[in-house]
Amino acid sequence: MDGTATVINRAELQRYLDRVSDRWPIAVALLGGARVADERGAPPQRERGPDYIVVLVSEAYDGMPWLERVYHAGALWDGLEMGAGADVHCYTPAEFERKRVSLPIVRVTAETGLELTGA
Repeated sequence: MDGTATVINRAELQRYLDRVSDRWPIAVALLGGARVADERGAPPQRERGPDYIVVLVSEAYDGMPWLERVYHAGALWDGLEMGAGADVHCYTPAEFERKRVSLPIVRVTAETGLELTGA
């Protein structure tokens, strides 16, 4: 993989956030995964994992089944524009705090991912 393939399409990423925010008020949006690590200069010889990991946190998810949240938020992701699919995680704030502790993929994304809502 050459360096040009690692650039993240930030314009499409913003459009994705806009589409998601049209449905739910998002308190936290994080982007992690192999493409983010690539962009930050991670060595190519490593365990890559998912290309993109999206963590969305919203109070509006309260009372909505987890699979329904993930299905709808995942359907809004444009894998063609982004160059790969995304592993989408949707949590209420309380669920997010628990998953940060119990789920390594969420913890790593929270610690090293791109904060999308603060931009």
